[in-house]
Amino acid sequence: MSFKMGRVGDLKVGSYAVIDGEPCRLVSIDKSKPGKHGSAKFRVTAISLLDDSKRSFVSPVDAQIQIPIVEKKNAQIVSMSPTSVQLMDLDSYEIFDVAMPTDEEIKSKLASGKEVEYWNIMGRLKIQRVKS
Repeated sequence: MSFKMGRVGDLKVGSYAVIDGEPCRLVSIDKSKPGKHGSAKFRVTAISLLDDSKRSFVSPVDAQIQIPIVEKKNAQIVSMSPTSVQLMDLDSYEIFDVAMPTDEEIKSKLASGKEVEYWNIMGRLKIQRVKS
């Protein structure tokens, strides 16, 4: 299981949540007061951790939501192709492929032998930064 359950009312800006099956970082939260016949509502806007798309949802404060577990690990670049980067985990020495990052700043710093930090989010991998 690559996520845990949490209460919508406990979410804060900057925390993570799974929205429409996509792990996201919350960028804004708007809480409405409880009405005559209902509970308070949370309006959340978030950015996907994997493809930077914008997502939003509205939910009662006491509802349950999935919170992704983000594993931050280090790896060394073994080789590169135009569409992927082959990494070797520095703890397990496992070799695997990761999609080429879309961020031009990260992409420009990639080179064989360099060390990177990658995130494992719900079984999907993303290069987050190049270590100097």
